[in-house]
Amino acid sequence: MVDFKQDAKQLLEDIGGPENISAVTHCATRMRFVLNDPSKADNKKIEKIPAVKGTFTQAGQYQVIIGNEVATFYNEFEKISGKSGVSKDEVKQASKKNQNPLQRAMSVLAEVFSPIIPAIVVGGLILGFRNILEAIPMETLGQAMADGVPQVNAAGEPIYNTIVQVSQFWSGVNSFLWLIGEAIFHFLPVGITWSIAKKMGSTQILGIVLGITLVSPQLLNAYAVPGTAAADIPFWDFGFFQIDMIGYQAQVIPAMLAGFLLAYLELGLRKIIPQAISMIFVPLFALVPTVLIAHTVLGPIGWQIGDWISNLVYSGLTGSLSWLFGLLFGTFYAPLVITGLHHMTNAIDLQLVADFGGTNLWPMIALSNIAQGSAVVAIIFINRKNKEERDISIPAAISCYLGVTEPAMFGINIKYAYPFFAAMIGSGIAGLVASIFNVTANSIGVGGLPGILSIQNQYWGIFLICMVIAIVVPIVLTFAFSKNKRFQKMGIDDLPQPKLGS
Repeated sequence: MVDFKQDAKQLLEDIGGPENISAVTHCATRMRFVLNDPSKADNKKIEKIPAVKGTFTQAGQYQVIIGNEVATFYNEFEKISGKSGVSKDEVKQASKKNQNPLQRAMSVLAEVFSPIIPAIVVGGLILGFRNILEAIPMETLGQAMADGVPQVNAAGEPIYNTIVQVSQFWSGVNSFLWLIGEAIFHFLPVGITWSIAKKMGSTQILGIVLGITLVSPQLLNAYAVPGTAAADIPFWDFGFFQIDMIGYQAQVIPAMLAGFLLAYLELGLRKIIPQAISMIFVPLFALVPTVLIAHTVLGPIGWQIGDWISNLVYSGLTGSLSWLFGLLFGTFYAPLVITGLHHMTNAIDLQLVADFGGTNLWPMIALSNIAQGSAVVAIIFINRKNKEERDISIPAAISCYLGVTEPAMFGINIKYAYPFFAAMIGSGIAGLVASIFNVTANSIGVGGLPGILSIQNQYWGIFLICMVIAIVVPIVLTFAFSKNKRFQKMGIDDLPQPKLGS
């Protein structure tokens, strides 16, 4: 077992001593601090500690990358510092004092969507697989025949059976998988309202019930609303007023507005209703008004806001200047990650999926991750004789190609700066090509090389080309920049740093 005593002692000294630590915990690979004065942490000294693989500040937390042995390091640090760790949630709460209002808003978005992203990723993969079953022609299984003569379409091209048309087994698989896909996407509001209740500390089952009232089978399905005449929309008749019975399947913003209203109502009612009767009246007076307001005010408003946002983004992605949108988004997505603003893209992606059956935004995010990993690959070869560097860069590149960018971005690329810029350029070019050809994903997926599994099958060829661009360009530019003396002098201090508490 590695002895981290000296490294832990050095980290405590370089971070400003125990009096500078407001809270500390650790995750799978990183020590996570909330510092009373972040300026006292000496980045350069800390990054020279043998056990440390990089540092960065995000969401008001000063994070030190240790690696898989972080739990052992943390135990040693706890003994030396005398600081007992707290839970991750307590660290998040403490870190808010170092965040400005925008950072706090982005942090809330991240905490709402993080618990449901695994389900969304699975849903995207399932939709992609179903696309293959339903769309790919199976020439080897025979052409569609009519009286022994191959059928052709209006253009005179042969018509081929798809996989589900020629195989009862795969037809059954396709139908069965929709059970999961529908549960994930059509009933997404349930996950959102539950996650908000969990994040806000209100009653989670009430969040779940609220979500169900937005997607109940007795409501007109949201996907059927555009094709239904106003006179045919069902409604609740209260005599002197009526409420349309419209569902909000797959809608993000209506669910978020309703979820936060429920949480704030419940938390407020707890303060004014006596404890003896709170179990009865708090849920009643929180849930019933929220459901009513959700279907009369928040739902319609949220739907309209969602339409505006998705239409604006979709117009940018598919309009005459889509190439510019793709170039800019592809280039500057990585800097958004540094600030935490990238969390807003989850809601936009899901709204695009709900409104247009896919997202053009997420493919560029996957390409950005690939580009960052590719820049690290170049650093591996440039510093191939440096064993300590390899111990950091090789795992960082692998995790980045699998969609986890933090070790690569904060441990390598931002530290040297020029690989970060090389990756931005490569990502921008790949995003440009992806937007020109309207590359679309079924939904959010694994944000690296496996991301192609979430891409709609008709765009696989062009997305492969974009992946090649995101791999080759950052590698070539990183090598080129490494030969330039000006770039060699650059480092993390040359990058714009997000200011805490501003």
